[in-house]
Amino acid sequence: FEDYILALIFLVIICPVLLIVGLAVKLDSQGPVFFLQNRTGWGGKTFRIWKFRSMYVHQPETGKLQQAQKNDPRITRVGAFIRKTSLDELPQIFNVLSGDMSLVGPRPHAVQHDAEYSQRISDYFARHNIKPGITGLAQVRGLRGETEDIEKMAQRIESDIEYINNWAIWLDISILFRTITAFSGKNAY
Repeated sequence: FEDYILALIFLVIICPVLLIVGLAVKLDSQGPVFFLQNRTGWGGKTFRIWKFRSMYVHQPETGKLQQAQKNDPRITRVGAFIRKTSLDELPQIFNVLSGDMSLVGPRPHAVQHDAEYSQRISDYFARHNIKPGITGLAQVRGLRGETEDIEKMAQRIESDIEYINNWAIWLDISILFRTITAFSGKNAY
């Protein structure tokens, strides 16, 4: 109930921003406005996450999914700005309204990353015991963006599990407010 009411209110507020960013993405480079990618959600169910496209259209290497890196040449000019400000994440409001995501919860990783990290981090799949979120405890703690080493990903997973074990509406509200100040930063690229 919290997700649907807040998501509808949020959608009304951000509608002009969605239109402006969508137009900027379209004018900046060829390709679709949105980027859709399979992610693993609640109970291991796969869903398609919505994001504004921030990279040039390209074919990834077979079987390998590369995380975006600092100064990544695949990122467009508009893409760099919307990634830095996290505006590329705004279309996920539609994932919340469709019931695949929550406003707050563990950030969903690409399916290929789930396969890799579940082999290397114990209790990794515990994060799928609730709906994934647009923002989460790990993100407001600065554990976002590229994970250069397994320790950083392990810290993110620890925060996800801590959130799950201590869930409360007040915690969600706190994370939503903290997200405003954590909206951009050194790990956003």
